[in-house]
Amino acid sequence: MLVEALEAPAVVERLFKENEPEARDLARFLRQRPPTFAFTVARGSSDHAATYAQYLLGLTGGVYTGSFPPSLAGVYRAGLSLAGALGVFISQSGKSPDLVEAARAARKRGALTLAVTNDPASPLAEAAEVILPLHAGEEKAVAATKTFLAELAALFQLGAHWSEEGALREALWLLPEALAGASQAEWPRFVEAFAEVEHAFVLSRGLAYASALEAALKLKETAGLFAEGFSAAEFLHGPVALVEPGFPVLVLAPEDAALPGVREVASSLQEKGALLLWAGAEPGVGEALFVPKAPHPYAAPLVLIQAFYPNAARLALARGQDPDRPRNLRKVTRTL
Repeated sequence: MLVEALEAPAVVERLFKENEPEARDLARFLRQRPPTFAFTVARGSSDHAATYAQYLLGLTGGVYTGSFPPSLAGVYRAGLSLAGALGVFISQSGKSPDLVEAARAARKRGALTLAVTNDPASPLAEAAEVILPLHAGEEKAVAATKTFLAELAALFQLGAHWSEEGALREALWLLPEALAGASQAEWPRFVEAFAEVEHAFVLSRGLAYASALEAALKLKETAGLFAEGFSAAEFLHGPVALVEPGFPVLVLAPEDAALPGVREVASSLQEKGALLLWAGAEPGVGEALFVPKAPHPYAAPLVLIQAFYPNAARLALARGQDPDRPRNLRKVTRTL
């Protein structure tokens, strides 16, 4: 996992170069023929990337984007009208049978189908009309890292060209360097604070909500820690009642309009005595964890999760979850 996470900046740089013509052409088509709405179909980590897409495509393409449950097509055989819609199917392997069936059904019902997948020869890629490959190479770790970053990057590239905003398109070529900087972020306080706990919350909001969901999943997968990711806005509607003095909360701070709301919720948790760690480029609340600034606010979720991944690996080792892996992670990082 650690080795593959550290490959992500190079993967993203390669993806941007390889996918540039296809992303430009697709964005031009979408501007000329705006979809009536868009929907995402995904599972697992890819569904977190879909959450990012739901915010990003709304902001850059001006199109409502919602989540389509695969079982509507595969289990219930719902006869939905999808004429004029854009369907975004996200899968690292491209082999999930329910996603493939949903893509085929959506195409028959009039949607333009886009596959975001690591295998351009996969069944999902064959079922879709347009493909944005991830160019991530083989991923051996069960806990996906570089393919998740590549999914976000493919969506970010599409959004940048769809919007035609100069700052977004410029950020494409600055992002790999920012991700490389994030790979070097060390959070010893995070490892120390989360090494002995059994539960935690991960909070963010807006575009970066996807990163909070992904971080919580990785804490389960790699560190054996029961963690839940929440939007800071939704967190106040029930889950906040569980927070008592010492309860661990990791905040992944966005760099956009969602930041003030996240800071306000974090301040209230600090007043309740939570063990609050603030990861982000912007000043915040609680104990600070360094994250380099993103080249554009919409790219901050990628930089946040890239800074998190190596530290999740360090935490897993500190919790004794993977005793066969090398302990000297600083040496491994420097070597790579």
